[in-house]
Amino acid sequence: MFYYVLKYVLLGPVLRLLFRPRTEGLEHVPESGAAIIAGNHLSFSDHFLMPVVLKRRITFLAKQEYFTGPGIKGRLTAAFFRSAGQIPVDRSGKDAGQAAIREGLGVLAKDELLGIYPEGTRSHDGRLYKGKVGVAVMALKAGVPVIPCAMVGTFEIQPPGQVLPKIKRVRIRFGEPLDFSRFAGMEDQKAVLRAVTDEIMYSILALSGQEYVDEYAATVKAAQAGGQRRSFPRLRH
Repeated sequence: MFYYVLKYVLLGPVLRLLFRPRTEGLEHVPESGAAIIAGNHLSFSDHFLMPVVLKRRITFLAKQEYFTGPGIKGRLTAAFFRSAGQIPVDRSGKDAGQAAIREGLGVLAKDELLGIYPEGTRSHDGRLYKGKVGVAVMALKAGVPVIPCAMVGTFEIQPPGQVLPKIKRVRIRFGEPLDFSRFAGMEDQKAVLRAVTDEIMYSILALSGQEYVDEYAATVKAAQAGGQRRSFPRLRH
């Protein structure tokens, strides 16, 4: 219930007024039934701007840190995400990926929309990074379409580390649904999962026009934090 209060009364009208999001391809999002919306992740604002333009409710798998922050700010953030129906996922430990998949499949089993950022974390430099295969596992196990989505301009309004976003118009693009039914029953094959994930990421790339880096974002962040100089393969779209 609070989700719709936020969307239509408290937060949604304000976001529409300030950022005037332009949308393309909304007709590709199914009006009913389970589906995965897989997008790039450039900004904290992505969590709010995408749901605002969708007619249907969407549930994101949110990192657990949003629910466990200290102090008043942490409690308010946790209350907000819980009220909005977002699901906390522990990304640490060897079982983290399986826990996220279980939670995601639970959402899809209810014929709802599931929002996923295949990169696993926000891009720290505006580029698009290699996707993790969890999105492929869920798509194949649940037998649902994947709708690629590109947030364009959200990195410029609120890059990582910036608390308050700049007031600037953004664009949200949805691509045609990707059907992976040809791979049904093959979710335990690593090569298939990689191929499906790469197809999803290429579709996001085609919509976003970002520069692509064939490495995981978390790996690049860790290398930069450790002062390592590495050369990563890139693909300009």
